[in-house]
Amino acid sequence: MTYKEIVDRVREVFEYADARNIFEHIAIQVNITGEGAGIMYIEIAQRQVSVEPYDYYDRDGLITIDSRVLMDICDKKYTLRHAYKQGLLTYQGNERKFMACLNNITLPSNF
Repeated sequence: MTYKEIVDRVREVFEYADARNIFEHIAIQVNITGEGAGIMYIEIAQRQVSVEPYDYYDRDGLITIDSRVLMDICDKKYTLRHAYKQGLLTYQGNERKFMACLNNITLPSNF
C-alpha cells in the first residue's frame, strides 16, 4: 500500500466520523511507519474531522503507528482505544485532548 492510498483510506473513513461531541479544536499529527510510511494530520474543528497529508507544527499531539494497524482501525478490526491500550500506537502530547478523541469520535458503520 502506498502513502497516498493510506491517506486516501484514512480520509475516506475519518472524514465521515461522528465528532459532534468535541467542541474544541484538536490537531494530531500521525507518523506512519512500515509500508507506505509518511506523515499526515487529523484535525477536529467545528465538530468535523479533516485529514491532510502534511505535518502539523502547532499540534496538540503526535501518534506513531504502523500502517497495517492504521488500516485495521479503518477496517474496524481495532478501535483507536484498543490500539492505544494494546501498545499498537504511541501518543505524545496533550492527554486530555487525546482522551477526548478516544471517547468521542465514532467511525461510520458503512466503511
